Amino acid sequence: MFMEKTAVDWVALVLVIVGGLNWGLVGAFGFDLVAAIFGTMSILARIVYSLVGVAAIYTIYYATKA
Repeated sequence: MFMEKTAVDWVALVLVIVGGLNWGLVGAFGFDLVAAIFGTMSILARIVYSLVGVAAIYTIYYATKA
């Protein structure tokens, strides 16, 4: 019934969790962990934000496939 998760599925899941926790910190404390680690809108921070966004889109696909 359940599909086996691939490495891409797991990476996407981890990135979505990281993004969710980061937004939780921003909402609760006004603290952006990604910006604190990589610098405010540095190229590395933008890469992390972009990867989290792609992971969210992939997770929507994964959640809706049969």
